[in-house]
Amino acid sequence: MTMLEGIRIVDLTTVIFGPYATQMLADLGAEIIKVEAPGIGDVSRYLGSGVPDPTMGSCHLTVNRGKRSIALDLKKEEDAAVMRELVASADVFFHNVRGKAIARLGFDYAACKAIKPDIIYVHGTGFGQDGPYADLQAYDDVIQAVTGTTTLLPRVDGDPRPRYFPSLIADKVAGQFGAQAILAALVHKLRTGEGQAVEVPMFECFAAFMLTEHLRDATLDPPIGPAGYPRQIEPARQPFPTADGYLAIVPYTPASTARLLTLLGNGDLFASPEYQAAKAKGDPMPVIYAEIARRTPARTSAEWLEIFAANDIPAMAVRDLEDVKDDPHLNAVGFFRRREHPEVGAFHEMRPPVRYGAAPDPQPGFAPRLDGDGPAIRAEVAGKQND
Repeated sequence: MTMLEGIRIVDLTTVIFGPYATQMLADLGAEIIKVEAPGIGDVSRYLGSGVPDPTMGSCHLTVNRGKRSIALDLKKEEDAAVMRELVASADVFFHNVRGKAIARLGFDYAACKAIKPDIIYVHGTGFGQDGPYADLQAYDDVIQAVTGTTTLLPRVDGDPRPRYFPSLIADKVAGQFGAQAILAALVHKLRTGEGQAVEVPMFECFAAFMLTEHLRDATLDPPIGPAGYPRQIEPARQPFPTADGYLAIVPYTPASTARLLTLLGNGDLFASPEYQAAKAKGDPMPVIYAEIARRTPARTSAEWLEIFAANDIPAMAVRDLEDVKDDPHLNAVGFFRRREHPEVGAFHEMRPPVRYGAAPDPQPGFAPRLDGDGPAIRAEVAGKQND
């Protein structure tokens, strides 16, 4: 038995935020019925190349794996009736349609609760619905901008231009919150029998994520310093050059820093006038980072890693994005698996990273073709109507 076997989630979400959340729940065994617009489907289908079908893109193979797909035009009464039957059969209804639009379609919380009194109704929004941004559209770039994330790189390198972090990080973080919210609401329902409305606002989720460390001294009232975690925005805190590459080295504690400097051949740095002057100003780390960078080119990355591993110094080689798939540790734990998708062919799948003793070897299903399960789901709905 899988962890979430018997849980049905009707998923009307698009792009990454919602599909990523339900992908994690599908990996745990929940039945995810992905409702998509006829003809076009979810945008996530087109993220990454799809051979030979552009609707079966590489990101779709991940974020929509293990789901069933049905295409419904909710403006048509026949399809809306199917959707109402799906809601009636579901434990969870999750969507990211803006509030006014979903109400016009007849699937706001009040309408869904009338269909299924104990429904868990999860609304993935861009912004909290009781604030002035409630009706605005939100995408990853927008959320990175409004949370101050685009001002972090300027703090590091001095280039004043705001820049995006090159990842759909806000979408994925909000997806993690979405999956957590669904699981929490399911536990509440198991304890009380009650459904509820749940709001997962992308802005607030990502603000909480980023400001955990970066609100810093502005946390206090009155503030005792500026926002921004100094260690993270220190310009000298970068991978260190070696004779043949770069290493990430973390001098995190005083003891490990002293041990590292001794291994590098300058255990006396703490006694130097330069270090003492920097320490007196409350910012000695740039001196330490500069000294590490001066010393590490003397050996190759492999030589340093052997020395550091023997002396309990946290360090790893910088690996190009193209080479991560060949990482020996990830291969040893079976993180990447080669599978044969019945529609797409061979592809590499990332194994769900969390290990559960009760379900040690999850085997997620494949990502569906648009409306690939539509006829079967419609037949199931018709059968229930005739019961």
